[in-house]
Amino acid sequence: MKNAELQTVFQALCASQPNTTALLANASAFINETLDQINWVGFYLYDGQKLHVGPFQGRVACSTIELGKGVCGTAAIRRQTQIVDDVLAHDNHIACDENSRSEVVIPIIIKNELFGVLDVDSPIFNRFDTDTVLLLESFVSILGQFIDI
Repeated sequence: MKNAELQTVFQALCASQPNTTALLANASAFINETLDQINWVGFYLYDGQKLHVGPFQGRVACSTIELGKGVCGTAAIRRQTQIVDDVLAHDNHIACDENSRSEVVIPIIIKNELFGVLDVDSPIFNRFDTDTVLLLESFVSILGQFIDI
């Protein structure tokens, strides 16, 4: 499927979810099924102080991440997408899965408040090209329409 088609399907999936947990669980499953060459996809949710693991697909994850720590904490505090082409060379990377080689993290901002982040890891260096990042950012934008904070 092309990105526009994926966005349409994702929008319909999000619209059919009964609550935030179901929304994030099915969103992570959809992304996991849609993108190839990834080994982890999920959400870290902000509680006002730290990020805590939410619904995800993949191996057991780090449970709590402080703001500014790791790629997720950096994306959260800067409120900007973070792309790391080589996590082995990244000083601030938190290694939850030893097989990960690249990562993209997109902050989820709703009503100007940090809700959490979308985190996607790959076992391949340089996995996240511009088209993939734009697609994931569009998914986060769509999610924001259905999360009530």
